[in-house]
Amino acid sequence: MCIVCAYLIKEYRFYYLPESGAAMLVGMIVGVCARLFYPSRKEMELLRFNKRFFDNFNTILLYAVLGTVVSTFVIGYLTYYAGKLGWIDIDSSSPLESLLFGALISSVDPVATLSILGNPELNLDPLLYSLVFGESVLNDAVAIVLFNTFLKFEESQTEFTTSAVASLMVEFTLISLGSVACGVFTGLACSFMCKNSNIKGYPAYEITLLFLYAYGSYALAEVMKLSGIMSLFFCGLIMAHYNSYNLSKPSQVTAEHIFKSFALVSEFFVFLYMGMGVCAGQFGRWDFTFVFLAIIFCWVSRLFNTFPLSWIANQGRSTKIPAKMQVVLWFAGLRGAISFALSQNMPGPNQDLYVTTTLSVCIFTTIICGGMTEPLLTYTRLKRDQPDPLEATDEEGEEELGLLDEIIDEHYMKPVFGGSIHRRTSVLVLKSKIYYRSFASQQLDAHILVQVIKLGESPQEAPFLHQATTYHPFAVDLHDQVIM
Repeated sequence: MCIVCAYLIKEYRFYYLPESGAAMLVGMIVGVCARLFYPSRKEMELLRFNKRFFDNFNTILLYAVLGTVVSTFVIGYLTYYAGKLGWIDIDSSSPLESLLFGALISSVDPVATLSILGNPELNLDPLLYSLVFGESVLNDAVAIVLFNTFLKFEESQTEFTTSAVASLMVEFTLISLGSVACGVFTGLACSFMCKNSNIKGYPAYEITLLFLYAYGSYALAEVMKLSGIMSLFFCGLIMAHYNSYNLSKPSQVTAEHIFKSFALVSEFFVFLYMGMGVCAGQFGRWDFTFVFLAIIFCWVSRLFNTFPLSWIANQGRSTKIPAKMQVVLWFAGLRGAISFALSQNMPGPNQDLYVTTTLSVCIFTTIICGGMTEPLLTYTRLKRDQPDPLEATDEEGEEELGLLDEIIDEHYMKPVFGGSIHRRTSVLVLKSKIYYRSFASQQLDAHILVQVIKLGESPQEAPFLHQATTYHPFAVDLHDQVIM
C-alpha cells in the first residue's frame, strides 16, 4: 500500500503529501486492523521459471501431493509398528506420533542432487531436473500442511480412529485449496496492477512491490489459519507466469539476482546450523537403531510412491518417464532444512529423539546420497557425451495443461495479467476462429488469415483450414501474396 501511494503521488504529481507521510498514514490504518507477522525464508524465484516446470505440472503435482501423502503414511506406520515390536523407544499407544514423524521426514530437499543435475557438462535430459526441482518446491508445502494438521489433532487429545483419518484428510484438502486460492489471488492482484499501470518507470517501486506481495501472500494465508508457505509458492508461480513479463528490464534482472542471493545465503546458514547441531546441539537422546530404520523407511516410502506414481503419470504422457530416470527420482529423496525445522516442533517427551534422528537422516542423505548421485547417473547411462540434437529448447514440452486451458490462458488471462504469448497457442486460437467462421457463418476474416500466415502456418497444412479454402478460394492467393 505504501508503494502504491508513493507511485500515485509521483504519477499524479500530488506533492502536498510526502511519501513518508503517506507511509505513516498507511501504517496507522493497517495498525488498527492487523498485527505483525513472521516473514518466510522460503525462496521465491518469481522470474523466468523453467517452461518445462509448467509443461510437466500435472506430473509434478502427482509426485508432490499424492506422493507426500503416501510417504507420510508408509513411514508413519512403519515407525509405529517398529515401536510396537520394541525396536525403538517411542509412543506406540497411538500411531499419531509416528505419523507426525512421517509427515516431517517426508519433506524432500535435494539441494545436493539439484546442484549436480543442473550441471550443463553432464548433458542430462532437462526433464529430470524439472521433475526433481518441481517436486521439492511443492512437496515442502504439502509436508508442512500435513504436519500441522496432525499436530492440531494431537493437541485436541482426540482418539485416533479410522474416521479421524478421513477427517484429517478433509481438513488437509481444505487448507491446501484455501492456501492455493490465497496465493493465486495475491499473484494475480500483483500482476494486474503491474500490467495496468505505469510502474515500469519506477524500478525501485517494482522490486519493492514484488517483496511486499510475496510477503503479503504468506501473511494473508497465516492470518486465515492456512499454509503461508503453500500460498507463497503459488503466488510465486503466478507471478513467474504472468508478472515477470510486466516488469522493466532492470527490475527483471535485479529481482532475479536478489531472490537467488537471499535463497543462497539462507540455504548456507540453515545447513551450517544443522552441521553445528551435531556437536553443539543440546540433544539428550541418540538412538542409532532408529536412525538406521528411519533411513530404510525413507527409501521404502520413496519406492512406494515414485514407481507407482510414475506409472500413473506415464499413462497420460506422450513423453514417458523412463525406468532409469525413475531410479534417479527415487534416489533423489534427500532430507533437509524443512524436516529438521519441523522436528523441533514435535510434541511430547520424545522430541529430542525425533530431532536427533531427523538430523542424522538429513546429514546422511545430503552427504552420502548426494555424493552418490553422479555415479548413479553414470551407472544408469543418463549422462550423455553430447546433447540430443533433436531436443528442442523452447517449444518442446508435455503441455499437460491441455489445449483448452492453454487457449484460455493465452487468449483471456495474459491480455489482462501479462505474460509472453506462446506462438503455438496463438496459431491454434487463430485457426479455431477461421474454422468457426468458415463453417458456421461461411465468412472468412482475411485479417485473421494474414496473422496465421505471418506466424508461419500455411492454410493447407491443417485439414480444416484446407477445407475452409474450398469456401473461400481467395485464401490460397492471399497466402501467396503475404509470403511474397
